[in-house]
Amino acid sequence: MIAPDHQPAAADGTVTLGGDLTVNRMGFGAMWITLAGLEGGTKLLRRALELGVNLIDTADMYGGQESERLIAAALHPYPDDLVIATKGGQVPFEQASRPDCRPEHLREALEGSLKRLRLECIDLYQLHNPDPDVPLEEALGALGELRGQGKIRHIGVSNLYADQLSLAMSTVPVVSVQNLYSPTVRSSEGELETCERHGIAFMPYRPLDSGSIVDSDGSIREIASAHRATVAQVALAWLLEHSAWMLPIPGTSSIAHLEENVRAATLRLTANEVAQLDAVPAGA
Repeated sequence: MIAPDHQPAAADGTVTLGGDLTVNRMGFGAMWITLAGLEGGTKLLRRALELGVNLIDTADMYGGQESERLIAAALHPYPDDLVIATKGGQVPFEQASRPDCRPEHLREALEGSLKRLRLECIDLYQLHNPDPDVPLEEALGALGELRGQGKIRHIGVSNLYADQLSLAMSTVPVVSVQNLYSPTVRSSEGELETCERHGIAFMPYRPLDSGSIVDSDGSIREIASAHRATVAQVALAWLLEHSAWMLPIPGTSSIAHLEENVRAATLRLTANEVAQLDAVPAGA
């Protein structure tokens, strides 16, 4: 069963980023908050904090830069324990986007995020995507310089795999990795193991398969029924059980879904249930 909790995001412990930023293990992804509008997004963000969320992840790309502005409008001046993570290195391109990790662009992107978020220093600034036209060490070196200038507290990376992640870690101190990962998409298992060995937070994006968990053998639904929980809650609870360095950041534009997701941190799966979910057929 899911037990009631005044601040459910705090129910499953904490992760410490870079040795000095401790956050509850259920974060919030702000990719979709602009869909709720200014008033709705404000209520959503403030409710997240009431539930004990103290890490909000966004990016300059989200909502065409409006996600960062909405976060500042809703929450500034920020609580002392709130960690805001954002990303740079991805730009609009025709109907999609493309990476741009040129040092000059990253410097400009960071300055824009600082202004929109009304901050002098970003707690966690993440390279959004590797750029095939820019050496990874050059891009991360630029972020390292900005960290030396006091504009970034800690550096994270996103969408890096295998040798790319090793190169990143040898270039700058990396405190978090944000890759695609869910109960049924586990292509980043190796990167998660690297995070565990080095004490680095692993932030799975799309932890709920964009809201539609694939449950081909019915295991997740079966466990959800036993706990009177939702499939999404079981998926998030499994992520938290799977690794102590897991820091899920499910996103939504709905307060009801926010509350449902965050309360997954209070769901306690049995060892047999965890083993059953470990065996769920993974996709990519």
